[in-house]
Amino acid sequence: MIAIVLIGIAAGAASALMFASIVSGALISLVLFNLAPLPLMVAAIGWGPLTAAIGGVAAASVFGLLFGLPFAIAYATTAALPAWWLGHLALLGRPAPNAGPAGNGAAPPADAMEWYPTGRLLLWIAGIAALLAFVTLLTIGTDSEAIAAAMKRGFARMARMFALRGVTIDEGMIDTMTAMAPAAFPTGPILVLTVNLWLAGRIVRTSGRLTRPWPDLKASALPPMTLVALCVAIAFCFTGGLLSIFAKAVTGALLTAYALTGLAVLHTLTLALSNRTIWLVFSYAIMIFLFWPLFAMTLLGLADALFGLRERFLRTRPPPLPTA
Repeated sequence: MIAIVLIGIAAGAASALMFASIVSGALISLVLFNLAPLPLMVAAIGWGPLTAAIGGVAAASVFGLLFGLPFAIAYATTAALPAWWLGHLALLGRPAPNAGPAGNGAAPPADAMEWYPTGRLLLWIAGIAALLAFVTLLTIGTDSEAIAAAMKRGFARMARMFALRGVTIDEGMIDTMTAMAPAAFPTGPILVLTVNLWLAGRIVRTSGRLTRPWPDLKASALPPMTLVALCVAIAFCFTGGLLSIFAKAVTGALLTAYALTGLAVLHTLTLALSNRTIWLVFSYAIMIFLFWPLFAMTLLGLADALFGLRERFLRTRPPPLPTA
């Protein structure tokens, strides 16, 4: 127990320092700030969720004493709680239906367990990101009109900066950006939490403390009811008020989640290519610098959810050769 407490405190201290580095204003601090959940996720996956909980509570308490309650709440909601919860979910498992207990009454081995699906983990990440985006928007204003006005002023200032460089953004474009902004807010948190969870899993796996098999990420799929939730969220986008803003945040989060499943589809559909690695590297490089490939990945993820592209493709593949 003492080791768990010490590891938790160490992880919390590392996470807190990375989170607080943003006040320095240095460029590297932006990277460290986004990686603040990583130490707690490593602690949760490698030593159990209790370790991450101890570290998160310790770090949030120190933040509260040194910088005040708002800073502590910001850290707890954006770094500590998501890291603890996602680490807890990643370790959830149950015996497979056709896997009986071991002869000595011990638990089944790891490969005879059903582990929490990566698609459901991604859905949780989307839900957390949507909620964080909505709360962030509420800090801008307490009603939809105030939020829209504040965002429009921000986009107007950005348009004036572009105008100084010879790029003109008209009023209609500013209005469109203001209307679409709530849907774009969750994209950043989703990518940050997803990358942190992947890195934490790789670190724990390298250290030999990963108690579950590494999942087949290219088989990740969102639950079927996610499409229904997406349609409902899109419908509520036209209601107006805070409900519309929240619906836009949920819509953007779910579409980003489908974009990530689109990447999984891309990894599956390129299995037959001899130069697969080059194609994947080229695709990721384009997505870093351009926007439309991410939109294409969203369409690919939606098409797979509707038509089962991966399942159809894998049915055309020859069975794997026996290894023995």
